[in-house]
Amino acid sequence: MSTGSVPVVPLPGPSTRVPTVSTGFAARLAEKAAARRHVLLRRALWVVAGLLVVGAGVWGVFFSPAFALDEDQVVVDGLGTVIAPGAVEKVVAVQAGTPLTRLDTVRLRARILEVPGVRDATIVRDWPRGLTVDLVSREPVAAVPEGGGFVLLDDEGVQVGRSTKVPDGLPEITFPLDQDSRRTLASALILLNALPAKIAQDVRTISATSPDDVHMELRGGATVVWGSSAEAALKVRVLEVLRSAKASKGSKVFDVSAPNAPITR
Repeated sequence: MSTGSVPVVPLPGPSTRVPTVSTGFAARLAEKAAARRHVLLRRALWVVAGLLVVGAGVWGVFFSPAFALDEDQVVVDGLGTVIAPGAVEKVVAVQAGTPLTRLDTVRLRARILEVPGVRDATIVRDWPRGLTVDLVSREPVAAVPEGGGFVLLDDEGVQVGRSTKVPDGLPEITFPLDQDSRRTLASALILLNALPAKIAQDVRTISATSPDDVHMELRGGATVVWGSSAEAALKVRVLEVLRSAKASKGSKVFDVSAPNAPITR
């Protein structure tokens, strides 16, 4: 038996062929990449444009002269009889040129309240460049003798002016200058503030020797003994009943100092 050699079969070696991508697929990849870049660019442009619009809007609203306060477009209402004409406008004029959006109305109101005669103030922006100031004035309700003339007081006892004589329609209040002066004046003002308009306009004088001893003289000559400031509302109702009662016709004194036991004579 003869032996033979086994034939050697050569094994295939590693391929040296370079893989290739089809031209069409590569083009699609490039197209998608370009599309993504385009989308990102558009988004970036939109963001930039939005920021520019917002910035322009902020500048326009807060800094543009289109909204700057024009002092010729300021309206002041409610001057009353004691607030000097032009006094409030002068305070507001300091803010001329300030955009309404940046106008500090709280601080401006505080300055307006410092104007003599101003009790309260409301400020409203009138777009685009105006302002309306509504005032509540401190109107005089009584005159108090002082230094050869008269000091005019409002219903809180705040001085709002002076006069050489008692103005028509206002009562004169007299009280002693002592350690109780403030309390005595306060009692007189409580009386005056409690009166309805029909009776208040009929009061000629109010005299108070102490906080608990207040009288008033009516223009018809009658005297009202008021007493202290306690039970003011009840005293007013009793006084109205007494003045309208037939039994009180011709009475010159109405004593309501004890309102549950009034006296007329």
